[in-house]
Amino acid sequence: MKIVVIGGTGLVGSQVVDRLKGRHEVVAASPQTGVDTVTGAGLAGALEGAQVVVDLSNSPSFAEEDATRFFRESTSNLLNAEAQAGVRHHVILSIVGAEGIDSGYMRAKVVQEDLVKASEAGWSIVRSTQFLEFLGSIADAATVDGVVHMAPVRFQPIASADVARIVAEVAAGAPLAGTVEIAGPKVFAFDEIVRTHLASHGDRRRVLTDPGATYFGAPLTDGELVPAGPARLGEISYEAWRAAQA
Repeated sequence: MKIVVIGGTGLVGSQVVDRLKGRHEVVAASPQTGVDTVTGAGLAGALEGAQVVVDLSNSPSFAEEDATRFFRESTSNLLNAEAQAGVRHHVILSIVGAEGIDSGYMRAKVVQEDLVKASEAGWSIVRSTQFLEFLGSIADAATVDGVVHMAPVRFQPIASADVARIVAEVAAGAPLAGTVEIAGPKVFAFDEIVRTHLASHGDRRRVLTDPGATYFGAPLTDGELVPAGPARLGEISYEAWRAAQA
């Protein structure tokens, strides 16, 4: 089976490619390999003979207008090219809680999901919680005058390796015509896991528990960063992931 991974050179994409190669014909497609989903350049050639497309592309801008334009144009071009090529399964990676968090980027991801759901081909949506790899970036974005402001809400981060494993399994299977949510094996308090993570790196910044703290500019209420219902859980604990990073 030929599987094309859009964004196949990125953090998750490269791991999805590694998991699928050897068992399937896998193409890692990205602007670096001459495939641009926004302009359509290289799409027809990359998709020729493909049965599955995994879309892990991402907007270069998190601004709502830019991100919405990216996901609308990229997804529409992909779905049209897939119809021409006879692709039978379209898989995307989205975000747990995207419809509830007051964020322009999250609304753009919902636009992407809706386009996929409206397509006539088979499709699957994998919604993930935040990656463990981004804990440092989260702390940096929440830092004001040297103090990290974190809301005391539930947080269930997942290792990107677990994300890649599950996405690869979904891609190799039959279309779900639905959404599966995935998350890490343990629920933390958001402020506590960031405090623990910074301390493990010798980062002396104070983490302030702040109910009014935002998440990349978006206000938070408890429950928005964890699955609302049943979810597939990753196998890699924070402790095991941290040890592997060290």
